[in-house]
Amino acid sequence: MVKIIYLNCMHYCISNYIRRKIGFIAFGLLLLVPVVNNSLFSQTANLQETIRTRVESGGIPLNLVVAGERLHARQLLPQFYENRSFQPAWSDDGKIRQEVFQLMAGIGNSTEEGLNPQDYHLDQLKELMGNKEISNALEVQDLAELDLLLTDSYLIYASHLLHGKVNPETIHSEWYANRRQASPVDILQDALKNNQVSQSFMRLLPQQPEYRMLKDALKTYRRILAIGGWTPISAGPSMKKGEIDDRIIELKGRLVASGDLDSSLLNFKQTFDDALENAVKFFQKRHGLEGDGVVGKETLAALNVSAESRVNQVITNLERWRWLPEDLGRNHILINIANFELDVIEDGNPVLIMKVIVGKNYRRTPVFSDKMTYLVFCPYWNVPQNIAVEDILPMIKKDTEYLTKQKMKVFQGWGSEAKEIDPATIEWSAVDGKNFNFRFRQDPWPGNALGSIKFMFPNRFNVYLHDTPAKELFKKSARGFSSGCIRLEKPLEFAEYLLKSDPKWSGKKIIEAINLNVERTVRLPESLPVHLLYWTAWVNKNGIVHFREDIYDRDEAVELALKERPPDNEN
Repeated sequence: MVKIIYLNCMHYCISNYIRRKIGFIAFGLLLLVPVVNNSLFSQTANLQETIRTRVESGGIPLNLVVAGERLHARQLLPQFYENRSFQPAWSDDGKIRQEVFQLMAGIGNSTEEGLNPQDYHLDQLKELMGNKEISNALEVQDLAELDLLLTDSYLIYASHLLHGKVNPETIHSEWYANRRQASPVDILQDALKNNQVSQSFMRLLPQQPEYRMLKDALKTYRRILAIGGWTPISAGPSMKKGEIDDRIIELKGRLVASGDLDSSLLNFKQTFDDALENAVKFFQKRHGLEGDGVVGKETLAALNVSAESRVNQVITNLERWRWLPEDLGRNHILINIANFELDVIEDGNPVLIMKVIVGKNYRRTPVFSDKMTYLVFCPYWNVPQNIAVEDILPMIKKDTEYLTKQKMKVFQGWGSEAKEIDPATIEWSAVDGKNFNFRFRQDPWPGNALGSIKFMFPNRFNVYLHDTPAKELFKKSARGFSSGCIRLEKPLEFAEYLLKSDPKWSGKKIIEAINLNVERTVRLPESLPVHLLYWTAWVNKNGIVHFREDIYDRDEAVELALKERPPDNEN
């Protein structure tokens, strides 16, 4: 019994000793772990607090200089950090995340989009990073500065890809950008969460294939520019097939440089042969010129536009793509003002193409998107005030019978209160823009300025599409003759297309309605998106690069704005 007690006591003492030793070791380990975690926690907390202090010190909207660089995302950057309680975005436990290098690579590739990497702090980011590999070498202050600069870089670049760098409405009063709707803040947060910074840039780009093809054109023309571009052709008389001219060798070299003439056909003969004529016609088609194969004044001027100018033209039109809505519509109407053309698009393919007449330079057709909802057969023309004063009033003063001949009536007031006035009772010689208080309305008839049909998509510019009695103008290659609205080459075909799903409106019924000479409004079976665009450079489905004259002198302002650094009031 004594032995048993003794043994039990020994067992108890040994067990208790072991428990104390193990407990001591475990306790030591427990003390050690918090020390390490507290150190990491302290560093993260310091970084978080540093970021918070820097952001809050910038005020609202943000006005902050980091590492010598002014931050531009004045609204978005504070919003981004507030959403994440000022936690660092680009480092974990003091170590730089791989996404930093994805971002810097993406910014470096911004030249492919026609943008400038220096707008997104690339040089300063490289300087902050130095030659350090991913390590703990950066101090808290460095990490905070780097974090803020990286975030600003992403948000500004994302904003430029998503909405464009330039706001067209600030440089063109007749331009309304219907941009894509998305939040760069949410996109960045999602990209960091899923380790997909590189992939997020691809999603920010316009998804239409035409944008990607225009990017390829930029690469092509930059390569041409890098090897010297092309030499201008000397001034002189027109050149055409069968002629001999010293400048023909210059012409051949110029067309080979731009890919319009196969290099295998290049020779030093001074004769304008069949191959050269075909190359000239191809060049003329790409540039919206009359395809007669003759190098006249207009063709020579287009040939002598420099390769650098063509590069800038492509860059300008890439920017215009970024102003467009995400989805143009499965079926839609696309009007390129600079190309004087309307295309009806179904599932990416044109099903109806026609020439159009657009506004004169001093009455420019605006750029915007809307939805066509109805058309009007045999419309009255309620003459806009500026046209009445500037165009019609001088004609009345020259010919007192002008209004009668044009089947125009004169009114005072609008709607049911409008009072018709006999034009013969008005002393027109005493009327001018200051005391003009009349309204002109032209009756439906074959000579009506709107023709037999107008197509309506109500908008703030009061612009619409319509027929015209002046059919001869469609024979001209440059067709800027209207007062802002768009005249159509094929109004009957267009009406038939729009009403094709309505059994009441066959082609025959449309003609019958027109022959009545009575105004009639018809709702479309379904509305159709309309996009009035201004492209001076694009690539067609066959991969052919097209250029057009900048008829409204809109390119230069965009080109200059793209070269400026982001303004301090950016987003």
